[in-house]
Amino acid sequence: MDPTLEKMVDPTLAEMGKNLNEAMKMLEDSQREAEEEREKKRYARKDIPGPLQGSGQNMTAILQLVQNLMHGEDEEELQTHRLQNVGEQGHISLLGHSLAAYISVLDKERLRKLTTRILSDTTLWLCRLFRYENGSAYYHEDDREGLLKVCKLIIHSNYDDYATEGFNVLHNKSPVLYISAACRTGLGQYICNQLGLPISCMCSVPCNTMFGSQHQMDVALLERLIKDDIECGKLPLLLVANAGTPGAGHTDKLARLKELCSQYKMWLHVEGVNLATLTLGYVSSSVLAATKCDSMTLTLGPWLGLPAVPAVTLYRHEDPSLSLAAGLTTSQPVEKLRALPLWLSLQYLGHDGIVDRIKYASQLSQRLLENLRKLSSIRTSVEDEFNSPVVVFRFIQEHLESALDGAQYQTAAVQESTKDSNERETDDALNRWLGEQLGQLVPTSGVDVVELEDEGVCIRFSPLMTAAVLNTTPEHVDQLAECLKAKIPILIGTLQLRDEFKQEVYQTAGLTYIEDLSWPGLGTVRYEITNEEPYPEKQQLAMENISSGLLKKLKELDSDVIFSAGPEFGGEKNCIYIGMVTDNLDVPELVETIATTGKEIEESSKLLENMTEVVRKGIIEAEQQLQKANEAKLREEGVLRQIPLVGSVLNWLSPVHSSVKGRSFSLAGGSLEPTDKLYAQKAQIPEGTPPPTPTTSHAKRKSPGQKLFRKSSRASASDTVSETSVGHTEGTEESQTIAETTSLEGENEIHKSTESSAQLNGDLELPAPVQPEGKSDEHSFNIPEVHQTSEPAEAEDPEKEDLR
Repeated sequence: MDPTLEKMVDPTLAEMGKNLNEAMKMLEDSQREAEEEREKKRYARKDIPGPLQGSGQNMTAILQLVQNLMHGEDEEELQTHRLQNVGEQGHISLLGHSLAAYISVLDKERLRKLTTRILSDTTLWLCRLFRYENGSAYYHEDDREGLLKVCKLIIHSNYDDYATEGFNVLHNKSPVLYISAACRTGLGQYICNQLGLPISCMCSVPCNTMFGSQHQMDVALLERLIKDDIECGKLPLLLVANAGTPGAGHTDKLARLKELCSQYKMWLHVEGVNLATLTLGYVSSSVLAATKCDSMTLTLGPWLGLPAVPAVTLYRHEDPSLSLAAGLTTSQPVEKLRALPLWLSLQYLGHDGIVDRIKYASQLSQRLLENLRKLSSIRTSVEDEFNSPVVVFRFIQEHLESALDGAQYQTAAVQESTKDSNERETDDALNRWLGEQLGQLVPTSGVDVVELEDEGVCIRFSPLMTAAVLNTTPEHVDQLAECLKAKIPILIGTLQLRDEFKQEVYQTAGLTYIEDLSWPGLGTVRYEITNEEPYPEKQQLAMENISSGLLKKLKELDSDVIFSAGPEFGGEKNCIYIGMVTDNLDVPELVETIATTGKEIEESSKLLENMTEVVRKGIIEAEQQLQKANEAKLREEGVLRQIPLVGSVLNWLSPVHSSVKGRSFSLAGGSLEPTDKLYAQKAQIPEGTPPPTPTTSHAKRKSPGQKLFRKSSRASASDTVSETSVGHTEGTEESQTIAETTSLEGENEIHKSTESSAQLNGDLELPAPVQPEGKSDEHSFNIPEVHQTSEPAEAEDPEKEDLR
């Protein structure tokens, strides 16, 4: 804190500000050494708290404990989960909570004057900022609490005896509260539960289906609902409208709704993120109509990036006694201190600072919208193309339909109903994957996934709710657009190859295609075992073992394809789920590899089972033969030779050549075999390199460095490289043989062999063969073609990271 400021303010306030700065510095410090990380682990609290220390702990130890509880004990968590840097304006807001505790101990008269000043100043500033004339304010922690208090005020205003009779006065004329179907989920149930009203008192108003935005309330239908309720003897009280729906950010026709509420003497309450634009110089007419409503709820914390500030409900009502009865006002000075953090923050930011933050968030939305217009595969759902604080978009596959010819289009039209439902579920899965990927790649953008009733799963960018907290910049928006542009070819490639993969699986024996539209990938396949077991439990166990082994083998392959066991919940069992792919995937090779690998695993498991039984029988037979051999030996040598000391003396005096031959136990056959044959086979086998491991035909055609399941972009070029490599190998072997046989005849003969080898490989234009050791490198081989094929593969390694 500034030393001059410490002289001007109360020493207690100066000390409070100093302690707060030190505490926030300790909690936000992320540059600690490894020794400090290990040291603070000893303060970590376990699940079961220990006893309180008798002498207490100092402030440093307590703050250290708080930091450990916020970040966790693992070093990985310390690196990935850090406290959000709230900035200096955030410190002002946090200081307000400390000041509220300090001010609450003042004497009653001074406390009353101070709280009245804080409350009146904050209310006046907010009403001017949001163009709400002659309004009062209620400050609350839960952003739904303001609407709840407003409902109590309306009930007190329309039922005179409610304060004394309670729910009995509601029996004769039941109240009705109307809420838009686009409002946040559970709002109506929360209001009814808190007021003790039945759910029948809540009426959900559908949105437009024919004309206007599909996210706006249907005004004509609302009027019919109101008339029907009045005819049934009910009393319409309240209408909750949106200035920015939670999902798509659209605004209801507030001017028409206000006229309807005035006609039927109803209260109009408005909430939504678009209310923040009331502070700007230019406001759309649809949002500007919110200034005429009876009440509105503002969430300034996320809009301005202020932590721990209350939400505000502005309202107009002339009877202060009813406001006091409803809880909108209070006579307790301590409760009025809720506005203190907001009072400090508004003064710190100033009018221009508040307007600039909201204007900056709107500009981020327009920047993303301009980038999305350039992408043909992305459809946006915004209310105003030129001034929309919320941008909602999704990936569509309509461009694939234009590639169909006439016959295919007619066939698709016959199955239109099924196709629409399947495409909707497939698009939802792909957009959910896309939203999760964008959120992971650009976390500072604040994008999230929402599910709308008409559009389905969409991706939402609402900088008014996230930009101030996440410090989103225009560079982050551009990065988001680039990541989206990079993911579109993966989505298109996966969609185009899905049908081909499905047909290949159907045509391959041993594989079953599993239809799972909710999986965002190429598809799902299951390997079916050929021999069914008589017992279902054994059959299921065999399927699980083969599926797990197959998945493990596929993951070990050097490819860009991602294999998994599927989602954690709701997925099919014993299946192989294939993730997102690109358009250069060799689908037949992929399917063949899955089938071949599964068959190999099944045969090896059967061989192991059969071997167990064979070995068991072989061991019994071996034991019997060994017993017969021992009996034969006893008959030949006699009993005396079996005695250790006597037998040694007899064998020395009169040696005996035993007729018992050696035996070896074969695990493959499960039988005993004479060792003579085994020794003869080993003597005939020359020492050398082991035979190469057999591979599939597709794997053999891959050039060095090229990953599996990837189509060759230049087939002719790859064939030329393959033939050249074979020619190099043969030419090298022949030239080396000639050089070795003529090395004793002198250097002149070596040059002759060089010319002959060059003539043999003249069509390949190879240089002369390798000279013997000690000669110059003038005529040495230099084969760059062998290493050229590995460079593209190394350059495409990040492709697998994009597919994840």
